[in-house]
Amino acid sequence: MTFLLALLCGGAFIGTGITHMLDDGAVCVQTDFWRNASLADPLPVGVGVKASSSTTRLCQDGPSVGQRAADLGGELPWLLFGALALLLFSRLLKAVLRQGPFTEVVARRLSVLGWCVSVGTPLVGLIVGWSQSWLVGSMAPIVGSGPTVSGPLVLVLAGLAAVIMGKIMREGVRMREDLEGTI
Repeated sequence: MTFLLALLCGGAFIGTGITHMLDDGAVCVQTDFWRNASLADPLPVGVGVKASSSTTRLCQDGPSVGQRAADLGGELPWLLFGALALLLFSRLLKAVLRQGPFTEVVARRLSVLGWCVSVGTPLVGLIVGWSQSWLVGSMAPIVGSGPTVSGPLVLVLAGLAAVIMGKIMREGVRMREDLEGTI
Protein backbone atom coordinates (compact mmCIF):
# COMPACT_ATOMS: atom_id res chain seq x y z
CA MET A 1 0.00 0.00 0.00
CA THR A 2 2.79 2.43 0.87
CA PHE A 3 4.55 1.57 -2.39
CA LEU A 4 1.37 2.49 -4.28
CA LEU A 5 1.19 5.77 -2.36
CA ALA A 6 4.82 6.45 -3.29
CA LEU A 7 3.99 5.80 -6.94
CA LEU A 8 0.96 8.06 -6.64
CA CYS A 9 3.10 10.89 -5.21
CA GLY A 10 5.64 10.36 -7.98
CA GLY A 11 2.87 10.49 -10.58
CA ALA A 12 1.48 13.66 -8.98
CA PHE A 13 5.01 15.13 -9.10
CA ILE A 14 5.36 14.47 -12.83
CA GLY A 15 1.77 15.44 -13.67
CA THR A 16 1.89 18.67 -11.69
CA GLY A 17 5.17 19.66 -13.29
CA ILE A 18 3.97 19.04 -16.82
CA THR A 19 0.54 20.64 -16.48
CA HIS A 20 1.86 23.65 -14.60
CA MET A 21 4.60 24.41 -17.12
CA LEU A 22 2.10 24.12 -20.00
CA ASP A 23 -0.49 26.31 -18.23
CA ASP A 24 -0.75 29.88 -19.50
CA GLY A 25 -2.63 31.31 -16.49
CA ALA A 26 -1.45 33.76 -13.88
CA VAL A 27 1.14 32.90 -11.25
CA CYS A 28 0.36 34.05 -7.71
CA VAL A 29 2.45 34.06 -4.57
CA GLN A 30 1.42 34.62 -0.97
CA THR A 31 3.82 36.56 1.25
CA ASP A 32 3.56 37.88 4.76
CA PHE A 33 6.61 40.12 4.44
CA TRP A 34 4.61 43.37 4.30
CA ARG A 35 1.72 42.32 6.54
CA ASN A 36 2.55 44.66 9.44
CA ALA A 37 4.01 47.43 7.30
CA SER A 38 2.14 50.64 6.64
CA LEU A 39 3.25 51.84 3.23
CA ALA A 40 2.69 55.49 2.33
CA ASP A 41 2.98 54.77 -1.39
CA PRO A 42 1.56 51.78 -3.21
CA LEU A 43 3.75 48.72 -3.34
CA PRO A 44 6.34 49.07 -6.14
CA VAL A 45 5.49 46.03 -8.25
CA GLY A 46 6.69 44.97 -11.68
CA VAL A 47 4.84 45.33 -14.96
CA GLY A 48 1.73 43.13 -15.14
CA VAL A 49 1.73 42.35 -11.42
CA LYS A 50 -1.41 42.82 -9.36
CA ALA A 51 -1.06 43.27 -5.61
CA SER A 52 -3.96 42.65 -3.27
CA SER A 53 -5.07 45.42 -0.95
CA SER A 54 -3.38 43.75 2.00
CA THR A 55 -0.16 43.42 -0.08
CA THR A 56 0.17 39.80 0.93
CA ARG A 57 -0.77 38.32 -2.46
CA LEU A 58 0.96 39.14 -5.72
CA CYS A 59 -0.19 37.83 -9.11
CA GLN A 60 1.66 38.02 -12.44
CA ASP A 61 -0.62 37.74 -15.48
CA GLY A 62 2.03 36.92 -18.08
CA PRO A 63 4.67 35.03 -16.09
CA SER A 64 8.08 34.21 -17.48
CA VAL A 65 9.37 30.64 -17.63
CA GLY A 66 11.50 31.36 -14.55
CA GLN A 67 8.50 32.65 -12.61
CA ARG A 68 6.45 29.62 -13.59
CA ALA A 69 9.30 27.32 -12.53
CA ALA A 70 9.68 29.20 -9.23
CA ASP A 71 5.96 28.78 -8.65
CA LEU A 72 6.44 25.04 -9.08
CA GLY A 73 9.15 25.25 -6.42
CA GLY A 74 6.38 25.65 -3.86
CA GLU A 75 4.69 22.35 -4.76
CA LEU A 76 7.03 19.91 -6.43
CA PRO A 77 9.75 19.55 -3.77
CA TRP A 78 7.21 18.37 -1.18
CA LEU A 79 5.70 15.88 -3.63
CA LEU A 80 9.13 14.48 -4.47
CA PHE A 81 10.09 14.34 -0.78
CA GLY A 82 6.82 12.56 0.04
CA ALA A 83 7.35 10.02 -2.74
CA LEU A 84 10.91 9.30 -1.57
CA ALA A 85 9.90 8.99 2.10
CA LEU A 86 7.01 6.67 1.23
CA LEU A 87 9.28 4.55 -0.96
CA LEU A 88 11.80 4.18 1.87
CA PHE A 89 8.97 3.39 4.31
CA SER A 90 7.64 0.77 1.90
CA ARG A 91 11.07 -0.89 1.73
CA LEU A 92 11.23 -0.83 5.54
CA LEU A 93 7.85 -2.54 5.87
CA LYS A 94 8.77 -5.11 3.24
CA ALA A 95 11.92 -6.00 5.21
CA VAL A 96 9.87 -6.30 8.42
CA LEU A 97 7.42 -8.67 6.73
CA ARG A 98 10.13 -10.83 5.17
CA GLN A 99 12.70 -11.05 7.96
CA GLY A 100 10.99 -9.88 11.14
CA PRO A 101 11.28 -6.60 13.03
CA PHE A 102 14.58 -7.17 14.85
CA THR A 103 17.10 -7.65 12.07
CA GLU A 104 20.07 -5.71 10.83
CA VAL A 105 18.32 -4.86 7.56
CA VAL A 106 15.31 -3.36 9.34
CA ALA A 107 17.53 -1.33 11.67
CA ARG A 108 19.55 -0.02 8.73
CA ARG A 109 16.46 0.87 6.68
CA LEU A 110 14.90 2.61 9.68
CA SER A 111 18.05 4.70 10.09
CA VAL A 112 18.10 5.57 6.38
CA LEU A 113 14.46 6.64 6.53
CA GLY A 114 15.17 8.71 9.63
CA TRP A 115 18.15 10.49 8.04
CA CYS A 116 16.14 11.11 4.88
CA VAL A 117 13.35 12.76 6.87
CA SER A 118 15.72 14.64 9.20
CA VAL A 119 17.84 16.11 6.43
CA GLY A 120 15.19 16.26 3.72
CA THR A 121 12.60 18.28 5.63
CA PRO A 122 14.70 21.41 6.18
CA LEU A 123 16.31 21.04 2.76
CA VAL A 124 12.96 20.90 1.00
CA GLY A 125 11.72 23.75 3.21
CA LEU A 126 14.68 25.87 2.12
CA ILE A 127 14.12 25.08 -1.55
CA VAL A 128 10.44 26.04 -1.25
CA GLY A 129 11.32 29.20 0.70
CA TRP A 130 13.99 30.25 -1.79
CA SER A 131 11.75 29.71 -4.80
CA GLN A 132 8.91 31.67 -3.20
CA SER A 133 11.33 34.43 -2.18
CA TRP A 134 12.68 34.64 -5.71
CA LEU A 135 9.15 34.74 -7.09
CA VAL A 136 8.19 37.62 -4.76
CA GLY A 137 11.42 39.41 -5.68
CA SER A 138 10.67 39.01 -9.38
CA MET A 139 7.22 40.56 -8.92
CA ALA A 140 8.25 43.35 -6.53
CA PRO A 141 11.94 43.85 -7.35
CA ILE A 142 12.59 46.93 -5.23
CA VAL A 143 11.20 45.54 -2.01
CA GLY A 144 11.59 41.76 -2.22
CA SER A 145 11.51 39.47 0.76
CA GLY A 146 14.08 37.30 2.45
CA PRO A 147 14.16 33.53 2.05
CA THR A 148 12.20 31.56 4.57
CA VAL A 149 11.99 27.94 5.60
CA SER A 150 8.53 26.51 5.13
CA GLY A 151 6.93 23.23 5.94
CA PRO A 152 6.42 20.97 8.92
CA LEU A 153 9.81 21.16 10.64
CA VAL A 154 8.53 18.90 13.40
CA LEU A 155 9.31 16.07 10.97
CA VAL A 156 12.99 16.63 11.81
CA LEU A 157 12.28 15.37 15.32
CA ALA A 158 10.42 12.35 13.96
CA GLY A 159 13.34 11.60 11.66
CA LEU A 160 15.86 11.87 14.49
CA ALA A 161 13.68 9.56 16.58
CA ALA A 162 13.76 7.02 13.75
CA VAL A 163 17.57 7.31 13.56
CA ILE A 164 17.84 6.72 17.31
CA MET A 165 15.43 3.78 17.16
CA GLY A 166 17.45 2.32 14.30
CA LYS A 167 20.62 2.51 16.39
CA ILE A 168 18.84 0.95 19.38
CA MET A 169 17.50 -1.85 17.18
CA ARG A 170 20.95 -2.42 15.66
CA GLU A 171 22.41 -2.79 19.16
CA GLY A 172 19.56 -5.15 20.12
CA VAL A 173 20.25 -7.27 17.04
CA ARG A 174 23.94 -7.45 17.96
CA MET A 175 23.08 -8.44 21.55
CA ARG A 176 20.65 -11.13 20.34
CA GLU A 177 23.30 -12.57 18.02
CA ASP A 178 25.80 -12.63 20.92
CA LEU A 179 23.24 -14.37 23.14
CA GLU A 180 22.47 -16.96 20.47
CA GLY A 181 26.19 -17.60 20.09
CA THR A 182 26.67 -18.25 23.80
CA ILE A 183 23.67 -20.57 24.21
